[in-house]
Amino acid sequence: TNLKKLHSLSQIRMPRILNAFNALVRRDFRRKTLRDSARSFATDDGDGSAGVLAKRLKDSAETVVIGGGCVGVSLAYHLAKAGQKDVVLLEKSELTAGSTWHAAGLTTYYHPGINLKKIHYYSIKLFEQLEAETGQAVGFHQPGSIRLASTPVRVDELKYQMTRTHWHPTPQFLIGPEKIQQLFPLLNMDKVLTGLYNPGDGHIDPYSLTMALAAGARMYGAQIYYPASVTGLTPTADGRWDVQTPHGTIRANRIVNATGSATPTRQTTPPHDRPHLFVSFCLLGLLFGPYEKEEKMKLQDSWIRDGVPPGFGKELFESDLDRIMDHVERAIEMVPVLKNADIINIVSGPITYTPDLLPMIGPHQGARNYWTAIGFGYGIIHSGGVGKFLSDWIVSGEPPYDLIECDPNRYAHWTSVPYLCAKARESYVGYPKEERFAGRPTNRVSGVYELLKDRCSMGFHAGWEQPHYFHKPGDDSGYKPSFRRTNWFGPVGRECKLVMEGVGVIDLSPFGKIIVKGEDSHRLLDRLFANTLPKVGQTNISHMLTPRGRVYAEVTVTQTAPGEFLLITGSGSELHDLRWIEREVCDGGYAVSVCNVTDELGVLGVAGPKSRAVLQKLTDEDMSDTAFRFLHCRSMQLAGVPLRAIRISYTGDADRYTLVMPIDRTHMNCDTNPLEAGLDYFIKLSKPAEFIGKQALLEIKAQGLSRRLAFLTLHTDDIDPEGNESVWHDGEVVGNTTSGSYSYSTQQSLAFSYLPLHLTHAGQTVEVELLGQKYLATVTPEPLVLTEPARTRLQKKQRSV
Repeated sequence: TNLKKLHSLSQIRMPRILNAFNALVRRDFRRKTLRDSARSFATDDGDGSAGVLAKRLKDSAETVVIGGGCVGVSLAYHLAKAGQKDVVLLEKSELTAGSTWHAAGLTTYYHPGINLKKIHYYSIKLFEQLEAETGQAVGFHQPGSIRLASTPVRVDELKYQMTRTHWHPTPQFLIGPEKIQQLFPLLNMDKVLTGLYNPGDGHIDPYSLTMALAAGARMYGAQIYYPASVTGLTPTADGRWDVQTPHGTIRANRIVNATGSATPTRQTTPPHDRPHLFVSFCLLGLLFGPYEKEEKMKLQDSWIRDGVPPGFGKELFESDLDRIMDHVERAIEMVPVLKNADIINIVSGPITYTPDLLPMIGPHQGARNYWTAIGFGYGIIHSGGVGKFLSDWIVSGEPPYDLIECDPNRYAHWTSVPYLCAKARESYVGYPKEERFAGRPTNRVSGVYELLKDRCSMGFHAGWEQPHYFHKPGDDSGYKPSFRRTNWFGPVGRECKLVMEGVGVIDLSPFGKIIVKGEDSHRLLDRLFANTLPKVGQTNISHMLTPRGRVYAEVTVTQTAPGEFLLITGSGSELHDLRWIEREVCDGGYAVSVCNVTDELGVLGVAGPKSRAVLQKLTDEDMSDTAFRFLHCRSMQLAGVPLRAIRISYTGDADRYTLVMPIDRTHMNCDTNPLEAGLDYFIKLSKPAEFIGKQALLEIKAQGLSRRLAFLTLHTDDIDPEGNESVWHDGEVVGNTTSGSYSYSTQQSLAFSYLPLHLTHAGQTVEVELLGQKYLATVTPEPLVLTEPARTRLQKKQRSV
C-alpha cells in the first residue's frame, strides 16, 4: 500500500534491486542469529517470552541501571569493566526494545559541540575493537561521510566547524566538488559548493552492538535481567534506593535512569528537519533518512498525557509518506539513482528529544544518588562515550571532563509540557549566539520584562528572558543570525560606549542565587571554596574545585549577616552548583540550611563611572567610593521604596551582550585547573581548611604547569572569535581559544587561549583561525580596561603629582 501511495504521489519507478534486498536479508538473518543467542541466556538472566526470571533477583546492588537500550547496556559494561561489583541492569521487555532496535546506526566523528566530540570519538574507537574483546560481531563499517554545502552560509558553517576540530584528534577535511564526486559519484553536483569529509564515519548494526556490549557486561560480572519492569522507586534515609520489580526489590546504592523513550514525561517524536544533506557511503544499498518539517512532525500526545503504553517495546508507527514527500523529491534531485530505487523497507519509530536536542547525562539535583542517561536523539553514536563518561564519574566521584551542556539540571520547574512540545518541533542551524524562540516566554520573567520586551532583542538563559541588545529607530532590528558580524554589532557598540562613559542598567535576574546559613555555614563553605570567606558586608570571588583540582564552578560569595551567605552563580549553573553543595552537606552532615532563591530575588546591575552618582540620587546612604568600597555589600532602600519597585525607574540602555561578550568564563571548567587559568589570587593554598581539591593543587603546583591561559589581541575584518577556535604557530595547532569577542573600547578583537608555556610571554605572536582564515594575534599581559579600584588609585596618584 505504501509503495503504491509513494508511486502515485511522485511517479517514481521502482524496479527491484536484488543486491540491496539481499543485504537486508543478510542483516535480518544476523540479527535473528544474535537474538536467538541472546535468548539462550535465559537460564542465566531471563526468559524474553515467558515473563518469568529463571533465577532469583539480587537483593542488593552497587548500581542499578534501568533500561536495556544501547546506552544503558553500555553503562553496565563500562561499570563492570571498571571493576565495580554488583552492577545490575533491568529491562522491561528485551534488550534494544524502544528506540535502539530500529535506529539507522550512523556513527559519526562529527558533532557541532566541542565536548560531545569526545563522546563520539570514544564510541567509534570502542566499536572498532568491541568484536575482538567480546567475540560478538557488531556489523561496524567505516566507509566515510560527507556533509554538503550548497549555499554560502552553509560554506561558512562548514568552515566554522573545521576551526573547532583542528585541535581535536578527529580526522576531518574540507573538500571541493571534484573530490566529492570522486568519493560519491551518484551525486548531482549542480548545487554543491563544498563538503565536510569525515573518512572514519560509518554505520553499525544497533542490535549487534547492544548484544556485544551485553556480552561484555556479563563477561566482567554484571547481571542483566529481563523482562523485569521497574514498578516503583523509593529513596531511603541513607541515600540509597529500593527498586521494586514484579520479581522482588533491590536495594541499590545508586540508580541510573536509562529508559529512553519509556522515560516518564519525556517527549517522544519522530525526528525533524535538519539543515544539511548527509551522505553516508554504503556499498550494498542506499539508506535515506529524512527529518520531516516542523509543521508535519507528529508528537505522541497520548504518551505525553498517559505515559508510554506498558507493552510497547519493538513496535513501529504507521508509516506516513505524506510527511516526507518534500524530502523524497529533494533527495531524488541530489541523488538521481533514488528515482529508480526499489523501497525495501520503511521504518517509522519513536525517538526522544529534549528541548535543546542534547541528552540529559549525570546526577540529578534534589534526589541523592539518582542519575540519568536519557533524551538521546542519537543514542547509538553516544552509547559508548556516554557509558564511559558516566562510569568514570560514578567510580571517581567527578566527571572526567566538562559536559555541562548535557547536565540534566539545566531544566527545572519552568520546563512545562507546552514548552517541551514547542521545542521538539523547532528546527534550527547552529549559529554563534543562537536564539530559538519556540515556547517562549516561560514563567521565568523578571520585573522589567514587560517594560523592555518591545524595546530590545531578548535572549534566553535557563528559562529567563533577558535583554541582549536594545534597538532604536533606524536600527536594523530583529534576530538575524550569522557566522560573521551581524545587525547587533552597531547597537552593542553604542551601549558599550554608554556604559564606559556614563551609566547603564543591566537585568541580571537570571543569575542563580543560593542562601546558605546555619551554625556550620563557615565550616561547609571553607570546605567547598578554595578562597577564604569574606567578612560580613563584603564580597569575593571563590571557586569550587573537584577532587582532582579542576574548576567545578565560579561563585560570587557575600556574607550578608554573621553565618549567612549569598552565593551567586551563572544562569546555566544554578542547579548544577546547588547539587554539588547539597551533596557535600549530606556527605559531611553539616548543620546548615541551603535555599535556592533564584526566582525570589531580582537583580539589576548599575554599571559605569556615573553609577554611584545615579544611585546617590535614590538613597540617603553615602555612595562614595570611600564609604561604599569595591566588593562591599549593604542592604538599603532606593527612593524610599523596596528594591522590587525599582523596575518602574528602569531607563538604562545596556544589555547582556555589553556585559558578557568581552570576557567569558569558559576557560574555567572541569577540563582546567585554576593555576593554569591564572586564578592563583583566588586560591588560598595556605588557608587552614582542607578544601576539596587542595591536595591535588599542591601536587599540580609541585609538578609545574605545561600550559597557561593567555590573553590575545587580534585585528580581523567582519568576524570575531567566540571560543573553541584553533590557535596555530609555525604551521601547527598549539591550542584553542576559550572565549572571545570584539572590544569596542580598544577597537580590536580579544580572545583567551590556552597555550604552551613557551608561547605565553608578552609580545608572542600566534594565529587564530576564523572561518578558514588565520589572523595574527599577540599575547598581551595586562587587562586593557582597569577596574574601579585601579582607576581610583591612578586618579589619586595623578592628582598628587
